[in-house]
Amino acid sequence: MRNLSQLVDVKRGTLDRRIFVDDDIHQQELEQVFGRCWLFVGHESQISKPNDFISAYMGEDPILVARDSKNKIHAFLNMCRHRGNRICRADYGNAPSFMCTYHGWTFATDGKLVGVPGYKEAYFEELDRSQWGLIEAAQIYSYKGLIYATWDKSAPSLAAYMGDAAWWLDLLVDRRDGGTEIIGGADRWSLNCNWKLGADNFAGDGYHFPITHGSSINVGAVRQNQGDTASQANTGRHPVSVGNGHNVLGGYDGPGVNPSIRSRSSSVITDYYAQTIPELEARLGAVRGKQAAINVANMFPNFTWHPAPLVRCWQPRGPGKTEIWSYCIVDKNAPPEVKAAMRRNHTLTFSASGIVEQDDMNNFIQVTSTSRSPRGKNVPINQVMGIGHETKHEFLPGTISPANVSETNQRAFYARWQEMMNASSWSDIHIDPKTTI
Repeated sequence: MRNLSQLVDVKRGTLDRRIFVDDDIHQQELEQVFGRCWLFVGHESQISKPNDFISAYMGEDPILVARDSKNKIHAFLNMCRHRGNRICRADYGNAPSFMCTYHGWTFATDGKLVGVPGYKEAYFEELDRSQWGLIEAAQIYSYKGLIYATWDKSAPSLAAYMGDAAWWLDLLVDRRDGGTEIIGGADRWSLNCNWKLGADNFAGDGYHFPITHGSSINVGAVRQNQGDTASQANTGRHPVSVGNGHNVLGGYDGPGVNPSIRSRSSSVITDYYAQTIPELEARLGAVRGKQAAINVANMFPNFTWHPAPLVRCWQPRGPGKTEIWSYCIVDKNAPPEVKAAMRRNHTLTFSASGIVEQDDMNNFIQVTSTSRSPRGKNVPINQVMGIGHETKHEFLPGTISPANVSETNQRAFYARWQEMMNASSWSDIHIDPKTTI
């Protein structure tokens, strides 16, 4: 394992561009980061019945998330234990078992090997099938419908890992009785960029909004919130680093969440949010019900949420390619017309052809490209904004920037990345305690 302690300089606010393009670094990242962290793998609404399953990824490992016949949820490596062929090629479905199309080994939805052609004639009944079941994630846990898994049995509990990020996530997933559901499956597309650039941006880069999305603002397609420019400090929306590498762009000019796009859908959604504030306040308290607001957030390493409304993963496919998996998430008890408006808003903003997404994707591609150019690769990335000005807020958990734009969150994201890249085990990794109720 390479020592990578010189790639991220938090005190100076610089990054070595090799972290976006170097294959050796990427391979170490798959083990040190994606092999250890809690990763989002799906939503319970996608596997609501016994023997339902969905395909997903943990880093670059293809997995199956399945609810077995006894209603227990599992996450399995999508790989036959015989030769390694995938045992399922469908994105989702319902089946009592999975049969490998190479030699026919068959596995139940609880991972057990239940069928082996030639078991008597070729194996002479000597194959111990109990030892050749599917490889299962070491831990799996559902947080208010969101399913997370980790390959590392020594990883801290999901609650400890999330810490204060859960306080903010609840603004999206715990607004109402009945919880949330995914509608329409995953929008998926690929980019020629490093996965960290998307996570970095959604960790709370408010600085880019009026520039990157200027054309959408100018034509009136996207709403520019107060405080979206660097000249408007102390307006209520701030980068908040909540510990453990998790980051939020949020604030105290709430309430809750609001769509950013101007469309026929946005008024339907805004009205719905306004009508449900009393229920939100009753569930989450006055601070989150009437004051706290969320723009965008990223739970380390690659899980993002946004009031479009969406949850998404930045799935690595080598150092220079990323697959984006984006899901429209809605309150399960929302009226049908509100769900339809939310899905339309998600499509208009953050689908592969979304108004906002198109702007962002081009930036991520160009940053990756210059990071491998002969001259550009030697020039460090600048993330110095706000160094030394971090502070605490009266009631918002975490470290906050007093200005509405800062690179506090980006420095926290990469500091966590470097810490995990150099740690030999979870015992070497600091866990920030949860400070909110």
